[in-house]
Amino acid sequence: MDSIDTRTLQALDAAHHLHPFNDNAALAKKGTRILTKGEGCYVWDAEGNKLLDAFAGLWCVNVGYGRKELGEVASRQMTQLAYYNSFFGCTTEPTVHLAAKLAELTPHDLNHAFFTNSGSEANDTILRLVRHFWAVQDQPHKNIFIGRHNGYHGSTVAGASLGGMKGMHKQGGLPIPDIHHIDPPFWFGDGGEMGEEEYGLHCAKRLEDKILELGPDRVAAFIGEPIMGAIGVYIPPRNYWKEIERICRKYDVLLVADEVICGFGRTGEWFASQYYDFRPDVMTLAKGITSGYIPLGAVMFNDRVADVLATKGGELAHGYTYSGHPVCAAVALENIRILQDERIVETCKADTGPYLAEKWKALGEHPLVGEARIAGMVGALELVPRKPAREFFPDRGRVGQLCRDVALRNGLILRATNDSMLLSPPLVITRAQVDELAEKAWKSLDMTAKELGMPTG
Repeated sequence: MDSIDTRTLQALDAAHHLHPFNDNAALAKKGTRILTKGEGCYVWDAEGNKLLDAFAGLWCVNVGYGRKELGEVASRQMTQLAYYNSFFGCTTEPTVHLAAKLAELTPHDLNHAFFTNSGSEANDTILRLVRHFWAVQDQPHKNIFIGRHNGYHGSTVAGASLGGMKGMHKQGGLPIPDIHHIDPPFWFGDGGEMGEEEYGLHCAKRLEDKILELGPDRVAAFIGEPIMGAIGVYIPPRNYWKEIERICRKYDVLLVADEVICGFGRTGEWFASQYYDFRPDVMTLAKGITSGYIPLGAVMFNDRVADVLATKGGELAHGYTYSGHPVCAAVALENIRILQDERIVETCKADTGPYLAEKWKALGEHPLVGEARIAGMVGALELVPRKPAREFFPDRGRVGQLCRDVALRNGLILRATNDSMLLSPPLVITRAQVDELAEKAWKSLDMTAKELGMPTG
């Protein structure tokens, strides 16, 4: 595609396409980047630039780009049965097999799947069905959800309300009633002099305090991402989630793990609840379930919740036109087969993940980096005005955006949130590509520091 075609596409995009999470007027003046091809860990834009995608699209392209098997499976299913719904007592073969496969893969007794089109819809679903779970047990007043400030659970009305992003809450009258939030675990921001274990207990106690404030008879569930992604990859202490689980059990509050980002190998385990060794009652899934090749989300319920919904709930008055879509289910099954047969998750845990962590931690030595944090194949570099003080730039976000743009010029895709550079590469990344990533990241940090008039590495 030549530059004239690129400009034409950019003009059409500016005229007709509203982009999510963008100032669309500013974007129209700048012009969008048009992506045209993907292979493995790389994508190409319409200008022919080859970019190492260290963010896996949007946390999701776990098996890498260009996997022909996924397209072939989609084509076969479309030819055989392109669509049928899950209403009216019907289903399709791939949908049944995927529900069974997810019951097999997810830990403990998460044996029951409800299908959606996205993580946002999955989190909308749990708001309704968890409240319904308590209501049919004669506890309709037990309807409060507790989430975390700066948590992200989607951008729909319910999902954005469950999340704790203030910028999102300013638009559309959010959050909706009976959703409350506590502060998240972010050691760099508020850990002070506490050690890891002490800080983990300190942060978990925020949940207990909030439950007691609101009343245990009112609190239906606590929802959290095992590792908070969109806000800047906040990695909690190892004991945090076990203590959260203990508190939820003590007060009979359902524990919801939002594994939309962390699921399907991102932490080196199939699910981050395994990485942190806790047992959720409900789990939301999306992204890596199909490696982003086709939209699909799911909610997994444990036996306790599912049994109540099945035996006391009557008609389940909730669902989507595309719940359990056969093409999406077929692609998800093939994606899981690839992850299993090629032992991609195991390789991340034993080999490429530790190697990536070593290289990523080394970037923490750069004068611009205050903290390099990583768990499996997800991490962040916290950019700071000076070391070793744990402080932020006064105009948070400017330096992160600068570094992101510099990295793009260097052929590397990283996401910037505030002044955190976020990492989430395809799980199929090789050691050689990790070396390339680290080299380009260091170069980008140097160039950013130089533009700021700060010391380079």
